[in-house]
Amino acid sequence: MIDKRLFRLPGTKKLLIMLAGLTLLQAFVVLFQGKYLAEALVNSWEQKSLQTIIYPMVLFAVAFLLRHFFNLINTKIVENYASKTSENIRSQLLDKVYNAGPEMISEEGTGSLVTSSLDGIDLVENYFKLIFTKLMNMSIIPPVLLVYIYFQNIASGITLTIIVPLVILFMIILGLAAQSKADAQYKQYTILSNHFLDALRGLPTLKMLGLSKRYAKNIYTVSDEYRRRTMNTLRIAILSTFALDWLTTLGIAILAVFLGLGLINNSFPLFPALVTLILAPEYFLPLRDFSNDYHATLNGKNALNSIFEILDRPSTAKDDTLVDFEWDEDSQVDVKNLQFTYKGVGDNEVSLNIDQLKLAGYQKIGVIGKSGSGKTTLIRAIGGFLMPDQADIKINQQTVANFKQANWQNKLTFLPQSPYLFAGSIAQNIAFYRPDASMNEIKKAAQAAGLQDFIDILSSGYDTQIGEGGRGISGGQQQRIMLARAFLANDRHVLIFDEPTAHLDIETEYALKKPMEKLFQNHLVIFATHRLHWIKEMDYVIVMDNGEIVEQGTPVKLSSHNGAYSKLIKNMRGDQL
Repeated sequence: MIDKRLFRLPGTKKLLIMLAGLTLLQAFVVLFQGKYLAEALVNSWEQKSLQTIIYPMVLFAVAFLLRHFFNLINTKIVENYASKTSENIRSQLLDKVYNAGPEMISEEGTGSLVTSSLDGIDLVENYFKLIFTKLMNMSIIPPVLLVYIYFQNIASGITLTIIVPLVILFMIILGLAAQSKADAQYKQYTILSNHFLDALRGLPTLKMLGLSKRYAKNIYTVSDEYRRRTMNTLRIAILSTFALDWLTTLGIAILAVFLGLGLINNSFPLFPALVTLILAPEYFLPLRDFSNDYHATLNGKNALNSIFEILDRPSTAKDDTLVDFEWDEDSQVDVKNLQFTYKGVGDNEVSLNIDQLKLAGYQKIGVIGKSGSGKTTLIRAIGGFLMPDQADIKINQQTVANFKQANWQNKLTFLPQSPYLFAGSIAQNIAFYRPDASMNEIKKAAQAAGLQDFIDILSSGYDTQIGEGGRGISGGQQQRIMLARAFLANDRHVLIFDEPTAHLDIETEYALKKPMEKLFQNHLVIFATHRLHWIKEMDYVIVMDNGEIVEQGTPVKLSSHNGAYSKLIKNMRGDQL
């Protein structure tokens, strides 16, 4: 039940040593508790003096208090460890996701990562709180009690020794079934999370296309499947708990009958029989506690395993191969034999396969193609957000393995479909690329992006707080803040646009077009789009299909013959081909 990778976490070995010591003390306290209670009852049965009854009862009370005191310390130590370690794992997970970027999100799915970092961490914390204490109790307390019982009555010790393997065998059989169900359940949960987040993101588009009701049925189907799997898993979990309770109760009942017959036949004294009967439930208690929380620990273990798989992924830290780099009108990038395949895609289904591509100076390059043609994948590869499987890349005659170069990414500004704004003031969001920018510089950038009129109507102006993800302001104003970022980062001369106006209405898009065209000046612009009016502004066009560049050249040259470009343009216009 314990993942071996747990031992590499800071403080785990120290925690186990402390728990072992506390649990051993707790085992002896439980032993003394049963011994003194049995002693008091025997003395009372034999009608001995009150002193001989009070003394063991006081010791019983002391043992009872010590037991709960040790248990309280044990709980506090484990909770402290669980809280600190789970937060540390969350921090490592978020750092990993941040460093890996869109590549990991594309492979794992946003819902899966959200599940791991939120619900998954909560399950892991609960797993830590349960697994160490339960396993330590089960490993130490029963053996200590069993040794004492053997000294009191060998036959009782043999009886308990025989019963335990039977209980454990049933636990293993039912536990394997529960684990199989829990594994499938957690995978279904991550699938549902991905499904739900994708549905929320695409809801405006689905509603516009009149597909929202049809997709609601799809969500209902997935949710109902999750409910059905949950009930199946709970059925097995409840069955395993019932089976263990039944077996342990039966074991205690058999022991009680055996001891009762022994007392009737005067085979052994009352004290050994009574103390054995009192300690028998305590002997089975750690096993029952473990069984009751087995399903919860399975969920936590599955979540932890999922997180460890993400943390164990090969590091994709930024490379520093590219040196002394500045982008100007004489700069150029040559790309040959670039291939990239998303994780989980078949070997024969390459997501991106670029034979040759050249970027130079202050060109304005449009990237067009039907949905799923590879536009976004190409954009992310050039931005250094995806690591190609192979590539021959030269930036200003310097050979690099990929675009995830610190000096390259420090010279580009990325504007995605859905701009990301963090919780903070408008000024802080504009200064994303230049946190040390002065307020005058921020205001100039906002004016260049056409944002000033909007800010003027706000009571707090540039200090207006916006929510995480840009909550509280419209999509058009979010894009203007992104443009202001780009204007402020005037030392970055590479602009990468991934359909930045795809989710905007045509009026808002045309309002943004003028400041965007101004921003294009003295920049290398790589602009993925499916809007025709943007293509007219490009110096060079790349046509994508099935992850490949099927045609490239100037718009005039591509329009001169009936190739992929002309067919795509006609299709975008709605002309009959």
